[in-house]
Amino acid sequence: MRLVPITLCRPGMRLGKRILSEDGIVLLGEHVELTEKLIFRLGQCGINFVYIEDSLTSDLVIPELISDETRIRALEKIRTTFKDMMNAPKLRGGVTYPYIAKQFKQVLAMVMDEIGTHKDAMIMLMNIGVVDSYLFQHSLNVCIYTTLLGMAHGYKHEELMTLGLGALLHDVGKTQVPSSILFKPGGLTEQEFAEMKRHTEHGFQLLKDEPNIPLIVAHCAYQHHERLDGSGYPRGIRGHEIHEYAKWIGLVDSYDAMTTSRVYRAPMLPHQAIEELYVGTGTLYEQSMVQLFRDKVVIYPVGLMVQLNTGDSGVVVDTNATYPHRPIIRALYNEAGETLSVPYEIDLSIHLSTMIVKVNFSDAGMPAEV
Repeated sequence: MRLVPITLCRPGMRLGKRILSEDGIVLLGEHVELTEKLIFRLGQCGINFVYIEDSLTSDLVIPELISDETRIRALEKIRTTFKDMMNAPKLRGGVTYPYIAKQFKQVLAMVMDEIGTHKDAMIMLMNIGVVDSYLFQHSLNVCIYTTLLGMAHGYKHEELMTLGLGALLHDVGKTQVPSSILFKPGGLTEQEFAEMKRHTEHGFQLLKDEPNIPLIVAHCAYQHHERLDGSGYPRGIRGHEIHEYAKWIGLVDSYDAMTTSRVYRAPMLPHQAIEELYVGTGTLYEQSMVQLFRDKVVIYPVGLMVQLNTGDSGVVVDTNATYPHRPIIRALYNEAGETLSVPYEIDLSIHLSTMIVKVNFSDAGMPAEV
């Protein structure tokens, strides 16, 4: 199967992976034949990429960071708890939500149990094929990505628990932002954006007195939009004034926001988002953190069409944990877009003179219509 932009999907193509709702309900199953109406509806739901069946790549298995079952269970707990907080009376002095710790520690335990079994687990896109409210999926993504980075960094179990909980709850303050702003389909006014930015302060106030939640977790919610050069918010603090955990979460939060579909822009692919993070190295983000992130992220997802400097193009069929920016490619087409008589696979971690020069999204080489 191949990863195809929804804009290049055509009636007659068949889904290679199912599409799930935010409740874990299968909206469209594997092998479903796409129609113009389905393609239009998927685009409306914020699905920008889908996996499409293709005879030349029918053997590809798309790796997952966590199972669909774990993801569905985790999202259910996140969504239910956040919605309860949205519907409860807004912040007042002395108000606490004592169930937060129990619910979210259960989510974190599920995540750590699953990704902890994969020694060389890499950060890979989790937004493909899921129709979900941004807040819930984003909170889970940031938790998973940050926990993986924490493991790679060498944090101990208790440190990982605190870091992961801080990542899971970093946006909890958005439950106190008016729904008319939080879920507004268009751009925010200056006044609305100012209110949205207050979610960091709301998050700190919600968490600082919560039983069984470390105070550092509250500071993660407070500081995850702070930046090294003082350009962040809410306090404009700098460098060492920002807690290390909040720096990790801020980095991952930016990456997931860039690689997720939003109402005001299409998502970036991982290699594009990594470039953006590097632009902010030393000013917005710690250099060592960006470098570790780059070493742990699957820059070119399996199923992605790419073009090589040889002129040939093909599909990413596997990743290299040691060299994530140099995956294994199955070359299928020549420079003229003609199918190769003898397709071949090339491991870019071995053939160092061969490089990916661009992601090749065009009608050429798209899976044939049924």
